[in-house]
Amino acid sequence: MDVFQLRDRVLKGGRITRDESLELFTYEGPDLVDLFAAANRIRHHFRGNRVTFCSIVNAKSGRCAEDCVFCAQSSRYSTGIQEYPLLDEAAILAEARKAAELGSGCFGVVAAWRGLSKGRVLDQVCSVLRKIREAGVLHPDASLGIIEDPEVAKALAEAGLHEYNHNLETSRRFFPNICTTHGYDDRLRTIRYLRAEGIHICSGGIFGLGETIEDRVDMLFELRNLEVETVPINFLNPIAGTPMGNIRKLSPLECLRALAVARFVLPDRDIKTAGGREVCLRDLQSMMFFAGASSTMLGNYLTTLGRTAALDLQMVDDLGLMPAEKGAFAAY
Repeated sequence: MDVFQLRDRVLKGGRITRDESLELFTYEGPDLVDLFAAANRIRHHFRGNRVTFCSIVNAKSGRCAEDCVFCAQSSRYSTGIQEYPLLDEAAILAEARKAAELGSGCFGVVAAWRGLSKGRVLDQVCSVLRKIREAGVLHPDASLGIIEDPEVAKALAEAGLHEYNHNLETSRRFFPNICTTHGYDDRLRTIRYLRAEGIHICSGGIFGLGETIEDRVDMLFELRNLEVETVPINFLNPIAGTPMGNIRKLSPLECLRALAVARFVLPDRDIKTAGGREVCLRDLQSMMFFAGASSTMLGNYLTTLGRTAALDLQMVDDLGLMPAEKGAFAAY
């Protein structure tokens, strides 16, 4: 299979098949460099020379009842993280101001719980989202778990929520291996409720959980079918105390290969390199953009540290890329 012929097909608006995607995951050596070059060309064609940045706040930490095997915030595991209830509005808005100062274009309010229902907490979240929206500097985003009531999605939309992060995490087949307290269809239903209210969807997954290459491709094709706007690609950063605490981290080239295949499958989406990039990509972090990524996070993650924003902004500048203009995140 000629990767450059596949590239040209995608550049002309065509799509690659599941079998072709599986074959791209086998590329090694000089062929792997060709894969990166082709993915980079696709990225540049559909996303230009701009890199989007986002930041998040861990607005409620720990004591989550779900049993996701990779998560430090599950109450079922002893991971030693800091635990606290939902931050007050002033504290969240202070973090939003910091994100804007770092150079982020969007700001995600993230909470560790099963999901969000109507009531006082939803009202608090909506109030924060309105104030972020009214400031006009950042897109207000959120990741608040499963939504079982479409009225919750409606309230978030009315508050001005721009994008909601709800990862599929992996394939439908492999999902029961990483979580048993809710199912794959719970996640798909949440996405449908949000989409019905016109909210953009940020959904991707974690590579390195012990899944097969087939699982990775199946997840990417599910995301293609869902037509999500943003695709965060995380690489497992094993956390001591979780069932995944001793799993082998992916190598830098495995990570870059995954990003490149994602770009082939989802050519015009905003593909975001997220959690685990520092520990898995190591010295090859700057290669993530030339392997197809068009976005990354600035600042820290939920329970682990990221790099300084200054280093990431310098990296983008050194590559001849440019931060996306504010408001560019809605351009699809």
